Amino acid sequence: MSSEIVSSNPAVRAVIEGTAPRPARLAAARGTLPLPPNDLLEVLVSFATSDDSELAEHAKKSLLSQDASTLETILRSKEVAPAVLAHYATKDEFPLSIHEAIVTNLRTPHAALVEFAKTSTKGELLELLSLNQQLLIQIPGIIDGIIANPNRTVEAERRAMETKREFFEKERGAQQIANELRAQGKEAAAEYIEKSEFASGSDFTAEDAAFIAEHIEVPDRETDDSWLALQYLEELYEESDADRRAAVSKILGEMTEDGEIMLERVSMLNRIMKLGVKDRVRLGIKGDREARNILIRDPNRLVAQAVVNNPRITEQEVEQIASMRAVTEDILRQIAISRQWSRSYSVVHNLVRNPRTPISNAMTIMTRMQLRDLVALSKNRNVSDAVRRHALRLSNSRKGK
Repeated sequence: MSSEIVSSNPAVRAVIEGTAPRPARLAAARGTLPLPPNDLLEVLVSFATSDDSELAEHAKKSLLSQDASTLETILRSKEVAPAVLAHYATKDEFPLSIHEAIVTNLRTPHAALVEFAKTSTKGELLELLSLNQQLLIQIPGIIDGIIANPNRTVEAERRAMETKREFFEKERGAQQIANELRAQGKEAAAEYIEKSEFASGSDFTAEDAAFIAEHIEVPDRETDDSWLALQYLEELYEESDADRRAAVSKILGEMTEDGEIMLERVSMLNRIMKLGVKDRVRLGIKGDREARNILIRDPNRLVAQAVVNNPRITEQEVEQIASMRAVTEDILRQIAISRQWSRSYSVVHNLVRNPRTPISNAMTIMTRMQLRDLVALSKNRNVSDAVRRHALRLSNSRKGK
């Protein structure tokens, strides 16, 4: 029996769940309970798989005796329960129009469409399925079902095979990958792939592009690259293969020191560093937490700066960045002067204890620190003498000395 009840009718819930009187449930199974057609079909489909043999037997007979015209109207509606569509999808004895309604209804479960593609004897409907390329991309099992079905038409087979070759077998180009991603509802990833230049002369492949796309979460409408001024153009484009290899070694070394090294992360790092600077900047702005964790360590300051400008970056990530000694002074300065992040005491605390934070920024934000942390900072040998002395002055002032 289906565990999900779509109807909002309390009578339907009572009948299906068994809280209604037995006579009412029997009347529903026989199709004589006065319920709206959509609701009655949902009850009948639920009963057809019931452990109650009496209810199941009556329900199956009622489902087979439905008026074809009324049934077609219900199966085309947006309110029909997916379980009803799935039930009739497997009943090959019903008219062509019934199955056409099922195939074209967006509420039909994917598993039911795959099963229909495998078992239907109606070649024209298999052809109808094959015309919906977006659906075939979303549900590859339909392709295999059509190809394996002996009742397929020549046209259905041709379209299914073309889609399979185009999207699942041959090496895919950037636009093909973008089309696939957009068909799957991954708009942000599709935008990134379409606008990426990829490192010219590198061994960056379509498979690499598809992998990177899985780590894109920010759509164009949420990004802001106004900070990327014209004076940075040289840093965007001038980078040699040797520079890129050196960056991989640097980032890998830092991740190893932090105890974060995993084979999956190494694979991701190698793929990311095949990208040119411009594409890494865009990945920094649009990428997920995994991508940000790698790119914040990039030796190119524009890439690391893009990470801090990512609209999805969290306070917890910024706290971690504020304590990292591998990031550039520019990044630590940007965090220190940010109204958003400088309100976080944990971020400020990490910044002042980081010897890479510019002294002027550290001394400015130290005024927000608590007395006990100022005392500890005045004794911290990992920070500069100037920071320790200023911490001592502030702590003495707080104590009234």
